[in-house]
Amino acid sequence: MERVSREIRLIARPQGFPDEDLFEVAEITVPDPADGQLLIRNAYLSVDPYMRPRMNDVRSYVAPFTLGEAMTGGAVGQVVVSRNPSCPEGSWVVHGLGWREWALSGGSGLRPVDPAIAPLSTSLGALGMPGLTAYYGLFELCTPSAGETVFVSGAAGAVGSAAGQMAMIAGCRVIGSAGSEEKLAWLRELGFDGVFNYRERRAREALAELAPDGIDVYFDNVGGDHLEAAIGALRTHGRIAACGSIARYNDVEPTPGPRNMFMVVTKRLRIQGYIISDHFDRFGEFQALALQWIADGRLRYRETIVEGIENAPRAFLGLLRGENIGKMLVKVGPAE
Repeated sequence: MERVSREIRLIARPQGFPDEDLFEVAEITVPDPADGQLLIRNAYLSVDPYMRPRMNDVRSYVAPFTLGEAMTGGAVGQVVVSRNPSCPEGSWVVHGLGWREWALSGGSGLRPVDPAIAPLSTSLGALGMPGLTAYYGLFELCTPSAGETVFVSGAAGAVGSAAGQMAMIAGCRVIGSAGSEEKLAWLRELGFDGVFNYRERRAREALAELAPDGIDVYFDNVGGDHLEAAIGALRTHGRIAACGSIARYNDVEPTPGPRNMFMVVTKRLRIQGYIISDHFDRFGEFQALALQWIADGRLRYRETIVEGIENAPRAFLGLLRGENIGKMLVKVGPAE
């Protein structure tokens, strides 16, 4: 039986901050699966900062979005029809086929999900790619020790809030930046030792007050002035996990890097960039720990959920403006 599915397509490249005119909602007919294929009805679509660089016609670590085709990215849904024995009908899977209501899959690149263990939405957030990103960047690249001070920028987002709590689990003192009083209240509720609103205070001034003796680790989701401030505040042998630079994603012209890069040498700092798709082999170990942390209340999460696939572009632009607390998701179908 053929099904009608709506999908979100990118139809033009942005110059600076994108707007909704760059997207269109298209209807397509999805056929029944052929042998080896399966049909997935999506429940949630993931909205992530890395999607902004993919809108440009420049390859970074992945190919740019193709104009006129559905936006690819994380989603979770239920297998409705299966011609593939590895994924029975009724099972739930995470996949990368993106912003569409129905997805036809060849069976590769799927991760099974058990909704009896945790809400389905968490498979795209605290128990999914963002959680793994925080885990790997913090514990593998920064190796925090109890008593050290960790600074997390963009700390109220899906990755930042997880990284901050994981630093607390490691016994660290944690400072976070965010862009609204509501977000700061959330960080205080989570137990951050110090927080500041980067829209009202310069990162350099805030760190001088909140960490007068310096910091040991910087988990960078922002780049820009936060990175420069962190380099200045880091103690000798400090570590930086370079996770993202959302402050620069909409720049039309290249911007100068931190003016104090010489301190990387004088302080013997370590800066490591990473792409979490290189490290999915660590997912099992991460999930086992994260499930326990959630169960005992040490890893909490929030989600900002927008209803309807037609509102996915609005959710994405809201993410770029910092309107979300925790993970940004679009709900497009039944989740049980």
